[in-house]
Amino acid sequence: MIDFNNKGFFKLKQNTDYAEKVAELLLEDETIIDSYKSMRDGVVFTNKRIIAVNVQGLTGSKKDFTSLPYKNIVAYSVETSGTFDLDSELEIYFSSIGQVKFEFTGSTSIKLISKHISDHAL
Repeated sequence: MIDFNNKGFFKLKQNTDYAEKVAELLLEDETIIDSYKSMRDGVVFTNKRIIAVNVQGLTGSKKDFTSLPYKNIVAYSVETSGTFDLDSELEIYFSSIGQVKFEFTGSTSIKLISKHISDHAL
């Protein structure tokens, strides 16, 4: 499983690369909402869950896929970007695994992600 406590792990920017990587993991009625990529790792938001992808090893051929269902979200926090701090953050608290934190680049619409999570978790 991904070490979500490592703050430097995710600095995500919108990108469709990981949407293709998780396509075969999706359920029949599951659709991709948006996807994000950091240097090697990524996150995909679907209509049912969040899939975090951790690329492992030197070649990157080994990948860890962590499924985080919206139904297990008990709370979440959004920090928007500011004038000097251009990055935004999303902290999600899951009933089964605890806190998960994602950091996004300034161009990410964190409010749209927040609305999407609310639509599926509340």
